[in-house]
Amino acid sequence: MITLSSAELNAWLVSFLWPLARILALLAAAPVLGNTAIPKRVKIGLGVFITLVVAPALGPLPGVEPVSPEGLLILGQQIIIGLAMGFAMRIVFSAVEMAGEIAGLQMGLGFATFFSPQSEGSTLVVGKFLGLLATLVFLSVNGHLLMLSVLAESFTVFPISAEPFSAGGWRILADWGGKIFEAGLGLALPVVTALLIVNLALGILTRAAPQLNIFAVGFPITLMVGMVALMLSLPYFVPVVEQLVADTLQIMMDVARGANRSLSSSSGASP
Repeated sequence: MITLSSAELNAWLVSFLWPLARILALLAAAPVLGNTAIPKRVKIGLGVFITLVVAPALGPLPGVEPVSPEGLLILGQQIIIGLAMGFAMRIVFSAVEMAGEIAGLQMGLGFATFFSPQSEGSTLVVGKFLGLLATLVFLSVNGHLLMLSVLAESFTVFPISAEPFSAGGWRILADWGGKIFEAGLGLALPVVTALLIVNLALGILTRAAPQLNIFAVGFPITLMVGMVALMLSLPYFVPVVEQLVADTLQIMMDVARGANRSLSSSSGASP
């Protein structure tokens, strides 16, 4: 008869439960894989499969009870680090959708909105279009596979332990959050610049011919110019998104490395 002690059962449980928590948290927060259109059973099954692959390669885990306060603290840490890494990748798609929001408002398409189940709110059509285009670029460069590879590597740079977080990883994530405005404005800049010139020209035309109905003439002109500027800027859109995805993969690793208190203290002590 095979007998198992409670310590062995706890060791098997934590070797599966703690990595699963980090993996499921990333799958819940990451784009594409965390889309609401994907059934929850598929996400859980994918998380279990990844855990079964990653768990045997993990080092020794803390010998604590999974339901003890220390064990629950470790579980919470894994959830937080997984959410942080997934949120870092979602920032890229937020920046792209922000660019579409800015361009759509400048083109006069502020009324062209629909309900997005992803954000649970109204989204401009242009922003949704650029978001779908960014998703295709993300899949074409195997961004989902690279993201899972970084997740597996994060268990090396930030192993499962009872040590508290360091503030370095959260500072990196907060700084990366500013990329939403920088990248969003940069992607929308060609359309905004073209429409700014058109609006200046329409303003001069209105002053020269006050009897001209600017509302009847200006809207189709700005819409047409905005569409043309958006079409001409799309070839330059793909390389920018690819670079943002590559930078985000490095940021995800930096967040995990910066959250490791031992690595942060050693790097801070080195000259």
